[in-house]
Amino acid sequence: MAAPRSCALWGYCGRGWSRVMLRYRFPGLRSSWPGSPLGARLLSQEKRAAETHFGFETVSEEEKGGKVYQVFESVAKKYDVMNDMMSFGIHRVWKDLLLWKMRPFPGTQLLDVAGGTGDIAFRFLNYVQAQHRGKQKRQVRAQQNLSWEEIAQKYQNEEDSLGGSHVMVCDINKEMLKIGKQKACAQGYKAGLSWVLGDAEELPFDDDKFDVYTIAFGIRNVTHIDRALQEAHRVLKPGGRFLCLEFSQVNNPLVSRLYDLYSFQVIPVLGEVIAGNWKSYQYLVESIRQFPSQEEFKEMIEDAGFQKVTYESLTSGIVAIHSGFKL
Repeated sequence: MAAPRSCALWGYCGRGWSRVMLRYRFPGLRSSWPGSPLGARLLSQEKRAAETHFGFETVSEEEKGGKVYQVFESVAKKYDVMNDMMSFGIHRVWKDLLLWKMRPFPGTQLLDVAGGTGDIAFRFLNYVQAQHRGKQKRQVRAQQNLSWEEIAQKYQNEEDSLGGSHVMVCDINKEMLKIGKQKACAQGYKAGLSWVLGDAEELPFDDDKFDVYTIAFGIRNVTHIDRALQEAHRVLKPGGRFLCLEFSQVNNPLVSRLYDLYSFQVIPVLGEVIAGNWKSYQYLVESIRQFPSQEEFKEMIEDAGFQKVTYESLTSGIVAIHSGFKL
C-alpha cells in the first residue's frame, strides 16, 4: 500500500517543481528549464499524468469525461436491450448473484452508483421486500389473537413493506437516470427509492451515510478509479460493505479467444443494428480490455482503505464481483 502513495507524492512533487521552475530562475538551474533533459523529463511526466485512455485511444483526462458521457447519453434508450443481446441475458444472472452476495436486510441503506437504469436498485427493493414480508408472516403466525383488521394493516402499509430500507441511485448521466425513472414508474417502484445526479469521483453525500455501496459495470468508465474507490470508502458507515460487479480478465485460454472474437466482431455490429451506434459499443469492448485484472483491482480496493477484500470470478472470469469492508 505504501508504493502507490509514494508514487502519488512523487507525481505531485514533479508537477509542483515544474511550476516552481517556471516561476523562478534559480542560479545554476537556469539551463534546466525548459529545453534541458531535466526540463523535458518533467514536461513529459506532467503530460503523461494528464493523459488517460478512452478505450484504446489516448485522451486527456478532461476529454475522457465528456466522451464517456456522450457514449451513455447516446445508448441510454437501448441500454437494457443491448445488455440482453450482448450477454444473451446472462447479465441478469450476474446481477442476481450480486444481490445474493449482498444479502441485504430490512433497514439497509444502499447507494447504487452508476445505476441509472435501476437494475440493481429494483433487485434490492424486491429482495428486502421479500425478506420483510417473510418476517411479517412469521410474526403474524406467532400472534394467534390478531384481528382481521390488524393483520390487514400490516400488509397495507407500502412504506413499511421495506422495513425502512432505502436505495439511492446515483448516476452522472441525465439520460440514464431518465430511463431509470421511467422504468420505476412503469413497474410500480415508488417507496424506498431516490434518484440523484452525481459523480462517482465526488459523491454529493455526507461521510458514513450508507450500509452498502454497489457499482455494476460502471467503475471502468470513471477517469480516476482510485478517487471513486476513496469516495466509496468515505460515504460508507463503519462496517459498511463495498460491492463491485465488473467485466474482468478471462482465465480460460479457449474462452478468451472466443470471447475476443465475439467482442470485437459481433458486439459493435449489434450496437449498429440495434442502437444505431457502432462507435459506442466499440469503446465499451475496448474499455473492458483496459480494466485491471481481478488481482490488480483487489489491490486498488485495498489501497482505498477497504479490508477483507475478496473477489469471485463468474463465467470463466468474463465478470467478477469484488467485495470489501470499511472496518
